Amino acid sequence: MKWEDSKKGYENYLRLEKSLSQNSIAAYVNDINKLVVFFEKKFKGIAPDKVKLDHLKSFVEWLNERGVSPRTQARTISGIKSFYKYLLIEGDITSDPTALLESPRIGRKLPDILSMEEIDTLIEAIDLTKAEGQRNKAMLETLYSCGLRVSELVNLKITNLFFEQGFIKVEGKADKERLVPVSGRAVEEINKYLNKYRKTLRVNKDSENVLFLNRRGRKLSRVMIFTIIKNLAEKVDLGKKISPHTFRHSFATHLINGGADLRAVQEMLGHESILTTEIYTHLDRDYLRNTIHQFHPRS
Repeated sequence: MKWEDSKKGYENYLRLEKSLSQNSIAAYVNDINKLVVFFEKKFKGIAPDKVKLDHLKSFVEWLNERGVSPRTQARTISGIKSFYKYLLIEGDITSDPTALLESPRIGRKLPDILSMEEIDTLIEAIDLTKAEGQRNKAMLETLYSCGLRVSELVNLKITNLFFEQGFIKVEGKADKERLVPVSGRAVEEINKYLNKYRKTLRVNKDSENVLFLNRRGRKLSRVMIFTIIKNLAEKVDLGKKISPHTFRHSFATHLINGGADLRAVQEMLGHESILTTEIYTHLDRDYLRNTIHQFHPRS
């Protein structure tokens, strides 16, 4: 059994049977690539079906020596467990060497969020005299208004905008669709973008139904969204390292802090498990202190 053949079969399994997105598939395959690099350096010639638990423990030690964080180690080990589960399903192995492989203990990291004032500051810093200014303003309003992933934003279709009903249809992970309410402000900024900047573009045939386009009339890349947000943060001297996902975190946190139902937020975010959504139930200390002072009978 060769690593390249096993990786190719695993990639097809993730795509066809698990229906994962290309980004998720790339992440899982990258986990296996790390294992292959390790074996080339430490145990050259060992095939996937000859790997034992001791080899994998040595791999985890190797990751640790290279300064890989516990969170990244846990993510990599999860990918390797998935790979060997696939080999077991295919009958390429008779026992799973990862069954007793332990992941490092990691704390639950709370996501960074922006205050409403910080979001307004970022959006107001957009230069509307530039051709792409209105597009960028519409994108940030949509990110925050709807709590989208960056991949969902760049793939948003014009035919999935149902403004009269107050919703947009989002194509999430594994091609799962969901309806998300859209704010009046986001609708206003998207309409301005459609009627101004987008009408001036020579749209590529493959991108005619894509909402947000670059100057060449093609779908924006994920990297471009990261760059736009990073440049805005530097422009206003925000003092925080943020990404498109920060707007999603802020959307969820602001909803829950405002009293929104956890199940409703789960549905809007497209989380498969409510355990993923529960991370947004963290509240700042001032809010907790004020709540106690206001409602506790001994206060």
